Amino acid sequence: MAEPVAEMPYMPDYGVQAQGWRPLPWSWAAERLGAGRSYWVVTVSGAGAPHALPVWGVWDDDEQRFAFSCGPRSRKARNLAANPRVAVALDDTVECLSLQGSAEVVTDDARRQEWARRYVGKYQPLFADLDAAFVLAHLVVEVTPARAVAVIEREEDFASRPTRWRFAD
Repeated sequence: MAEPVAEMPYMPDYGVQAQGWRPLPWSWAAERLGAGRSYWVVTVSGAGAPHALPVWGVWDDDEQRFAFSCGPRSRKARNLAANPRVAVALDDTVECLSLQGSAEVVTDDARRQEWARRYVGKYQPLFADLDAAFVLAHLVVEVTPARAVAVIEREEDFASRPTRWRFAD
């Protein structure tokens, strides 16, 4: 799969200008997406009401997909049924990264099993009792990103390194 295309985000009010701008490499973003423990998932209801809560999740850079699980009666699930647009952000306020895209409940059993395997592989070292049954007892939601945005909240990087990536359609 092709690596996302880096672009300079339009942020002139924050001092971001072409002169001196250097994009972050996609590897910077992929590393953080893969290593994160908690991620903020933002959904919007059919009526336009936003909802944000942290989840555990898994990034697969080969597929360029993110997945998490949630209760079938949760606000996230109800919002995604009405509006599949979603944002996913790292739980980091210095090296900030968010994905924007669409989410879909995974219904294919083999695909659900694969995401559960990845999820357990990531989180079981932290929580020994975690197993695939926990994940599979809930919805498995797969996020397909359209773009990602990164901003580093350090003075030396803030105006010179913000990066937006576009994913292939």
